[in-house]
Amino acid sequence: MSAGIGFIGLGIMGDGMAARLITEGVCGQSADKPLVVWNRTQSKAIAFAEKFKATGSNVIVKETAKEVIEACEITFSMLSTPEASRAVFEHESGVLAGVSSGKKIVDCATLAEEDMKRMNAAVLSKGGIFLEAPVSGSKGPALTGTLIFLCAGDKTLFEETEVTMLKAMGKASHFFSEEVGYGTRAKLVVNSLMGTMMAAYAEGLALSDAVGLDQSKMIEVIGQGAIQSPMYALKGPKMAKHDHAPNFPLKHAHKDMKLASDMAKDAGVEYSVMDSAEMLLKEAREDPSLNLADEDFSAVYEKVLNKKA
Repeated sequence: MSAGIGFIGLGIMGDGMAARLITEGVCGQSADKPLVVWNRTQSKAIAFAEKFKATGSNVIVKETAKEVIEACEITFSMLSTPEASRAVFEHESGVLAGVSSGKKIVDCATLAEEDMKRMNAAVLSKGGIFLEAPVSGSKGPALTGTLIFLCAGDKTLFEETEVTMLKAMGKASHFFSEEVGYGTRAKLVVNSLMGTMMAAYAEGLALSDAVGLDQSKMIEVIGQGAIQSPMYALKGPKMAKHDHAPNFPLKHAHKDMKLASDMAKDAGVEYSVMDSAEMLLKEAREDPSLNLADEDFSAVYEKVLNKKA
C-alpha cells in the first residue's frame, strides 16, 4: 500500500475539505491510497470514517496526529484557532513529533503570521517541507469544493498539490511568495473586509427596519445594485429571520479581524473603519446576555439590535 494522504482536524471546515478528497477521487477510493485522519474529538473522526466506509472508501483513523504524519507523505491540517493549532502542532504526540525528512505539511488554518513562521521553521529544522495555505470560504464552500487557497512557502509543494488536492477542495489557488506569512496576510485582508461588510450590512438592515422599510424589499434592492454581494444574498434572508446557524462562527470571524487590525497597526496603515467593525464583532462575541460566540458571524446583527434597544 502506498502512503496515504493525511488530514488533521475534522471540524466545520475540515470535515467538508477531507470529504472532497474522497469524493473527487484523490484518495480513499482504494487500498492503494487511503485517507488517514485524526481529530481532537476522536468520535468525529470515527463517524467520518464510518460514513465513507459505507461507500467502500478507505479511511483510516489514527489515535494521534503524530501517527498521521508518520503514515503519510502529505498531510493537511485545518484547526480552528491559534491555540488549537499550537497545541496539536507542539504536543509530544502532535504534528511536529511525526515530521522527518521529506514529510510535507500543508496548514490551512487562519493564524497569526508569527504562528505560521514558527511552524515553518520547526518543520524545516526536521527536514520537512511546509506550505501555508489558509482558505477564503466557510462551511458551504468547503462542502462544495469552492474554497480559495492563499498560499506561501514551498513552491514545489504548492505545484504538486494544486493540480489534484487543492483543486478537489477549491475553485482557485493563489501562490504569493516563497516566504511564509504572505498567505496569512492575504487571508487577514480578505476576512477583515468580509467582517466589516457584515457589520455594515447588519446596521443597514437594522436601520431599514427601524424606519419602517420592508427588509425583504431592501434585501432585493441591495441585490440589484452596485453593492450586491453573494454574502449579502445568502445571509440577508437568514438575518431577517434571526437564523444564524454557524457556517463561520462569530468567535472565529472576530479572531481574524483582531489579527488583521494588529497587522494594520504594525504596518502603519489607516484601518479605522475595519477597527470599528472589529470592535462591534468583539462586543457581539463577548456579550453574555446574547451568547453569540458560536453562532454564525451574521449574528452581529443581534448585537446591533440590542444596542438599538
